[in-house]
Amino acid sequence: MAKTILFVDDSASVRQVMKTALAREGYEVILAEDGKDALSKLNGTKIHLIISDVNMPNMDGITFVKEAKKLSAYKFTPIVMLTTESNASKMAEGKAAGVKAWIVKPFQPPQLMAAVAQLVMA
Repeated sequence: MAKTILFVDDSASVRQVMKTALAREGYEVILAEDGKDALSKLNGTKIHLIISDVNMPNMDGITFVKEAKKLSAYKFTPIVMLTTESNASKMAEGKAAGVKAWIVKPFQPPQLMAAVAQLVMA
């Protein structure tokens, strides 16, 4: 059975590229356009990994992580931030909220896929 990944980014083109890349690796992919949309998709479906941008309208990635971690079904779901944000204080805020990995855009696809594979198996 394929592992399911929720990918959250306000850029439609980034969502499509990531959906294609993750699906090619055999993952089921659920897409969301911001934190608010992503929260609405956390409806009890088993999610093995969440990948989220930080800077998004309606609800930013850090707020989304905090809200997702309040839901018992997703309390232990690993979360990766994939973002242009490289500010150390923002990274520390993410880690405090429960983020497991922080990957700065632009990124190397093999680096991301290695992190995904490692966290999905954890």
